[in-house]
Amino acid sequence: MDVVAGILGIQAEIAQNKVKHLRMWIFDCRDPSYQAFKLGLAAAILLMLAHTIANLLGGCICFWSRQDFHKATANRQLAVASLIFSWMILAIGFSMLMIGTLSNSRSRKSCGIAHHRFLSIGGILCFIHGMFTVSYYVSATATAREERKNHQGSNVPAHANTPAHA
Repeated sequence: MDVVAGILGIQAEIAQNKVKHLRMWIFDCRDPSYQAFKLGLAAAILLMLAHTIANLLGGCICFWSRQDFHKATANRQLAVASLIFSWMILAIGFSMLMIGTLSNSRSRKSCGIAHHRFLSIGGILCFIHGMFTVSYYVSATATAREERKNHQGSNVPAHANTPAHA
């Protein structure tokens, strides 16, 4: 989904650049692009949907203290770091996509300081978000597998590991 969102964001930028522009110094006047609006909105929705699904599938991997972080396995630390970065990329990427999308709303014929590349940067951030969410999902599922394995290993009775005497 993140890949599709990234492609849509970049396509929205291309559609935006096809509309009529008038440029004077740092000011830019242009007509809105309905195609860029639709593509940008679809990219933003897909980015949010991908993030939601990744978080639901990955589960909750949390630390309650710095000491917990230092005692945690590498998979758990990677899961938390990936989760934090995915949230940061989501916030920035979604904001960029929405700024670019709203600048192409039909009710706006905008003249002002140029807002170039918001949609394409948002699209690129969708790809980066995809890498972090995949990393989160893989490390979170590995952490869950490790914890199940450790939990099952601790339930083995003490006499089960000793040889039986006849």
